[in-house]
Amino acid sequence: MNLEKQNAVEAAVFKRLLKHLGDNKEVQNIDLMILADFCRNCLSKWYVAAANEQGESIDYDAARELVYGMPYSEWKDNHQAKATPEQMAAFEARQKPADKS
Repeated sequence: MNLEKQNAVEAAVFKRLLKHLGDNKEVQNIDLMILADFCRNCLSKWYVAAANEQGESIDYDAARELVYGMPYSEWKDNHQAKATPEQMAAFEARQKPADKS
């Protein structure tokens, strides 16, 4: 596969990931962070960084709107649930470095 085709395939995969996340709004960012160590906000930050690497400029809020499919404030009001104590404990446990002893 040549580089141009690879880039097109990777772009299609990214769009499919965004659609999947958009179709599954019940999946909370905290759950993604616990299970995969990334969330929609991470994707937004990666989008900004990748645009910068390509000599393009996009601000974080615009990138979030692309990832969330709507303004972040709207998504948060309509789809984000308050993290449970169990979710917060799992998130905090994931953030601690593993004991190497």
